[in-house]
Amino acid sequence: MPTQAPVIALVVPCYNESAILEDSARILSSKLDEMAAAGVASADSVILFSDDGSTDTTWDIISRLHAEAPDRFLGIHLAANRGHQAALLAGLMESRKFAEASISLDADLQDDVNVLPQFVEEYRNGHDIVYGVRSDRSSDSFLKRSTAQGFYRLLAWMGVKTVYNHADFRLMSARALDALSEYGEVNLYLRGLVPLIGFRQAIVTYSRKAAARPTHYSISKMLLLAWDGITSFSVRPIRVITLAGMTALAFCIAVLAYVLYSKFFGYTVAGWTSLTILILLFSGVQLVSIGVIGEYIAKTYMEVKHRPRYLVSERLEPNPDQAEHESNQPHRPV
Repeated sequence: MPTQAPVIALVVPCYNESAILEDSARILSSKLDEMAAAGVASADSVILFSDDGSTDTTWDIISRLHAEAPDRFLGIHLAANRGHQAALLAGLMESRKFAEASISLDADLQDDVNVLPQFVEEYRNGHDIVYGVRSDRSSDSFLKRSTAQGFYRLLAWMGVKTVYNHADFRLMSARALDALSEYGEVNLYLRGLVPLIGFRQAIVTYSRKAAARPTHYSISKMLLLAWDGITSFSVRPIRVITLAGMTALAFCIAVLAYVLYSKFFGYTVAGWTSLTILILLFSGVQLVSIGVIGEYIAKTYMEVKHRPRYLVSERLEPNPDQAEHESNQPHRPV
């Protein structure tokens, strides 16, 4: 259990955040100052931005913030856009060099920064992982609230170990991050990976604010993330297909018995309607089944190639000379 105020890194994944980044940086820096004054966190705590290959001026803003306060604002710039989960992982892995514990949160600050001291207190009480869990979803639209809650229930039914109403607002100690680095999945779903680590874990509840701007996460991206979460951590869809196949086989046997009975007693088949329905039904079942199985095969294909999950093209570290030196060196793929 840490006896002194720990050094904390706030890890903020960014993608085209130029409209809000400076305000968010100011708010986060002010919060770290408050925590340092209260003895909750060390004055050496940092904010680390992980730029996911932004196409606007996000990296320019991060560079300017670093130039103004090199010991407070740090950054990494990914060589290409790899998605939110990869950018978040990159930031977390980088933060191990500067902090005893890291807290991840989104750049729009919908997550309540006022609970950050509670995260750190739980860490100082011996918890390696602290989850930020929403106490309500009143800021969401009815559609988003319904689909999100349905998704968490679906994950639970599929056997995926997750924390209900938790996204990526969490604290992880350095040793928890070291453990996370041992997981080499290319198909990243951190909300499912982190609970697998173990260690002592705690929950801090909070109310999430409404978004200040349109989210970068479209419905299609959310559905893709949900599908990745299911297929990366559960084989139950395959088992559902097996059960559906057995049910279809039983149905076909029943239909066959009916047809043979009708033929034996000289009944005439009514027409082609029932035949057409059966063909369409089972053709659809077969295509969906092949698609689900193909998804698992595709994920296996991606994993066995062992391609790097991200590459860092630039780093902004506390020592500018060191950062410039390392930015010119080849970086180890992660």
